[in-house]
Order: sequence, then C-alpha cells, then structure tokens
Amino acid sequence: MTDLTPIIREKLEQAVGLLREHQIDCWLTFVRETSQTYDPALNLLLGTGLTWESALVVSRSGRKAALVGRFDADAVRRLEAYDDVIAYDQSIGDVLRAELDRLNPHTIALNYSLSDPAADGLTFGMYARLTRLLAGTPYIARFTSAEHIVRRLRERKSPEETSRIRRAIDITQHVYAALLARPLTGLSERQVHALAGEIAAHYGGEFAWERASNPIVNAGPDSPIGHGRPSDLVIQPGMLVHVDMGLRWEGYCADLQRMVYVRRAGEADAPEAVQRAWEACRAALEAGRAALKPGALGWQVDAAARAELTRHGYAEYMHAFGHHLGQRAHDGGGVLGPQWERYGTLPDMPVEPGSVLAIELGVMVPSYGYIGIEENVLVTDNGAEYLSTPQTELWQQ
Repeated sequence: MTDLTPIIREKLEQAVGLLREHQIDCWLTFVRETSQTYDPALNLLLGTGLTWESALVVSRSGRKAALVGRFDADAVRRLEAYDDVIAYDQSIGDVLRAELDRLNPHTIALNYSLSDPAADGLTFGMYARLTRLLAGTPYIARFTSAEHIVRRLRERKSPEETSRIRRAIDITQHVYAALLARPLTGLSERQVHALAGEIAAHYGGEFAWERASNPIVNAGPDSPIGHGRPSDLVIQPGMLVHVDMGLRWEGYCADLQRMVYVRRAGEADAPEAVQRAWEACRAALEAGRAALKPGALGWQVDAAARAELTRHGYAEYMHAFGHHLGQRAHDGGGVLGPQWERYGTLPDMPVEPGSVLAIELGVMVPSYGYIGIEENVLVTDNGAEYLSTPQTELWQQ
C-alpha cells in the first residue's frame, strides 16, 4: 500500500506558507462520504477517505485542525500531521463554528474554481450545507476561492514527490525499452497493449491512468489519434507506431510517448517525409522547453512550441503543450496551453519552480501515421531539465 504520510506532512507545512504568501487567513476543505465524491485536495491533505461531514482547516498562523466524525478520528490522528483532531458525534456544526471563532479568519478559502478541476472539489450541495451550518455568523461573507493555494501546492513539488516521479519515469522507460525491442510487424495495437501489461507487471509498475487506454497504441495512418483504446489494426512495414504510456510508483506518475518506424523491405532508413516531420517535432519540443522558465506564463511557453512547429510548415496541434505531473498523470494546476476558452484562466498562470510537467506535441504524416513525442521535465531556477531520457532519434525496426 502506498504511504503518502511523509508527503502529507510536507504539504501541510507548505500550505501554511502559501496562505501567508497569499495573505489568506485559513483554508477550509469540507467533505463527506469521500468514497462517493472525492475532493482532489485530499490527496495532499489526508491521503485517506472520510465518511461523515469533515472539515480540514489550515490556518495562516500555522494551526492545522481536522474536524471529523468519531469513527474517522483515530485514522487521522495516526498520521501525526494535524495539531488537533476534533471528533464529533451528532453534528459538525458546533465544532466547526468553535474552530472558526478561535481563528476569527477574515478570509476563508474554499475549494472551488471555474478553470481547475483539481481545485474544484467542493460540491454545490456541500457549499449549501456549509452556508447553513454557518448561518448567523460573519464567516459566509469571507469566503474566497482556494484555487491559487491548491494550484501552487500541487505545482511546487517537494523533494520526496520529485523522487517518486523520477522512479516512475525510470520504470516507464524500462518498460518501453523492453516493449519496443520486440519485433512489432504483425502485431495488432491490442497485442502491443497486452504485451505492455505483461512487461509492466515484471517491473512492478502500476498504470497511471485507466488500463483500457494505457498504453495508447497507434499503428499507421488509419488509427484514430486521441485518448482511445487500441484496436485490431495490424502493424505493417511502412507504418509509424506511436505509443503513449505512463506508470505510477508509490503514488506518483510518469507520462511518456515513444515512436518507432517499421521499415519496408529494401529501406535503409525512414522516408524523408517521416524524418522531416520527426525533426520538426523535436525542434518544436525544444523551443517550448527553452521557454519553460519560472515566471513564464503557460500560453507563452505553448506559443513558442507552436510557432516553431508551424514555421516548419505543419499544422498546429489541437491541445496544450504541457500539463503537470504528480499523483495523477494530469495533475491539475496551470497548463502550458493556448488562451482558448476551454482552458479558462489556466494558460495565464505563471510557471512555478519545482513543477514537474509532461511536454508534448505531434503531427500526422500522410500515408505513414502519427508522430507524437512527450517528455517529462523539472522546472528549476535555470529553466526546464529533463527527468526522462529524451528520444532524440526516431527508432526504427
């Protein structure tokens, strides 16, 4: 079983610092029956589920209190992460009001966001319930969004988090090496998918997203590109084979794409159209990575990669250039993406030092298939350094 306890303690201390940075008095995470509706912030604050109505309160003063049902209290105490674990029996209302009276916060951050799903864990029903519990108090007028607290808490990886991601990347690369060393000609997408599962089991890897579409396998020009499931299309000479796979280790994920060209009889190398597209993708990826520095806005990083790809004569990719990695392959927070309406304000967020991101793009090569490349990077004070070993050349069989 994955032990997130050391990370939860790190993150709670980090949350106190973020409240001070943003001048917010307290952060309130309000949940119930989390096996049914799970607030994503719980992965960083608790690492376990809760049954009755519960409030996790982090204060700018440094106080961390968990207000939980009696039968959840012992499990929370064992974390040794909260200064006070307060159990109740009949209603959380009295203990919640008492805790807020103790703190008298002028700003209370709640988990709602119009743009970031990882910061939008407070359901409408629980918001309505909270306002009812606090009726007659001044606290309802002091609510604000916690999205910037949650975003930065996810993006600023602790040393332990980064270490676990490094290991997940290492395992994923080992599985790729074993998988793509096998002759691919004659295998279907579905068979490659199954083989990846066998190899991952050997290395002890857990898949980072739904197994049905992990890995994604695309063989040739007729394979639909996206988040689909492998099909019965059979790999033939003259095809590009694209694989998108990520594994999880100790609760943290990798997300990488790798490419192979299957040569036709008599071919010494991939065709010029394929090589040209590969080089354009590599150049665009590097242009985006060069722009990926602390303080840069997400849309600016995306624009650098997008401009380089179109400069080579290829169409824009219809997705963001980068997303955060963490306990999920798509971990929430800002995106390295264009200022499209569907991304809301996420492309306007500045890049945080300590962030770990997957950067990706691709092009379709007519008659051959899709080229997609994806690497994982760590943002340092000096820029973005590779955590993965980048695929700099198109692999061929």
